[in-house]
Amino acid sequence: MSKRLLALALVTVTAAPLFSQTPTRASQPVLLISIDGMRPDYVTQADEHHLRIPTLRHILAEGTHAAGVNGAFPTVTYPNHTTLVTGVWPAEHGILNNTRFDPERKLNGAWYWYADQIKVPTLWDAAHAAGLHTASVGWPVTADSNTIDYLIPEYWRGTSPGDAINPDDRLLMNAVSRPDGELARIAQRSGTPYMMGNDTSLAGDEVKTVYSLDILKQHKPEFMTIHLSSLDEEEHLHGPFSEEADQDLEGLDGMVARLAAQELENYPNALIAVVSDHGFAPVEHSTNLYIPFIEAGLIQTGKSASGALQVKSWQAEPWPAGCVTPIVLHDPSDTATRDKVRTLLDKLAADPANGIEAILDHDSVVALGGFPDAPFVVTLRSGYCNGAALSGPLVTDSSPLKGAHGYNPATTPAMRASFFVMGNGVARGKYLGVVDMRQIAPTLAKALGITLSTAAQQPLAVR
Repeated sequence: MSKRLLALALVTVTAAPLFSQTPTRASQPVLLISIDGMRPDYVTQADEHHLRIPTLRHILAEGTHAAGVNGAFPTVTYPNHTTLVTGVWPAEHGILNNTRFDPERKLNGAWYWYADQIKVPTLWDAAHAAGLHTASVGWPVTADSNTIDYLIPEYWRGTSPGDAINPDDRLLMNAVSRPDGELARIAQRSGTPYMMGNDTSLAGDEVKTVYSLDILKQHKPEFMTIHLSSLDEEEHLHGPFSEEADQDLEGLDGMVARLAAQELENYPNALIAVVSDHGFAPVEHSTNLYIPFIEAGLIQTGKSASGALQVKSWQAEPWPAGCVTPIVLHDPSDTATRDKVRTLLDKLAADPANGIEAILDHDSVVALGGFPDAPFVVTLRSGYCNGAALSGPLVTDSSPLKGAHGYNPATTPAMRASFFVMGNGVARGKYLGVVDMRQIAPTLAKALGITLSTAAQQPLAVR
């Protein structure tokens, strides 16, 4: 099929369905694309926002979609991306936050990078066991996976995803990708060097797309996942539906078109799913919960060799997760410290100016499927998000972020994620309403002809 015909197939709404409605075969190839931070109304209300996203509009018209996806608690990237491929909440799959709990800042900003940290089977595991070829580019929590045949994980050495890093880290990316030497071979074939770690710009997503296209063309995996992260970055910097975020999504739309076209060239009967991990909300204030814990003597600080304030020891400490904050006790059996924390949190929550929505107790947190060992979780109101300051005011009327996520999904509809799917046997123009994120993995497993034994929910009725 020519490139022109492939493009027309993706962006032209025809009188007949794009895909045959004949029954799918036992194993239907699946391409899963995640657009980090994409609220569903970017697509379902594209006209209102004057968005030029013909591919996503086409998938909406030709396939099945959800009004929104109620995601994992907390609504941050790594726990939700892991729920998307396991079908269970963080308390079960083990990826509780983006970053590891590091009370004394000894881990240099380490994230949950490694597949070995996932406690339940993934879609890649089940597909690989069934003899299907698997691939992934940029998906969180995939480093060191031995069930992804063609793997470029999301990984970096700095303290945050977009940090400037050593040019030699391209050698590191080659070392952590699979099979051995494939990253260098793709670089040679494409004429495009891979990123030095994780580039959260639109240009970084273009590199991911180039490498994903090469894997699709060369190896034709039956199951492939791709994580595009630049929209999340623009929403953090400028806010959801800002001009910068809208322009970024328009650029991503073209990447989705190219990826889908290559998948359909490989497998005309393929299922193509576009998802996101969470929504977004505007932010105006920072709430610095470390400060009252320091003032209450629950955290002890001192000066580093450079003179900077740092944590020296602690009895109880916040573990920020987007715009919610679990509290971790150094000794979980220390009832006196637990009571002291409860008193402190109740006092903070009593003042509306602090932006606290609720103090969730352990049972409430367990019911939401997150942070099984936290005695309390502080949730913030929309417009407030966690700050990291160790000194200064508790609340500031400005924030380095213009948009954020991580709010309680049960109380903040803006946190709902996206699910759009089209393909052979998928209903045309079907509307699912609001769905549970745990249903997505078993839905894709059913298409692939595999089973996720630990998935908690039934597949979605997309046929």
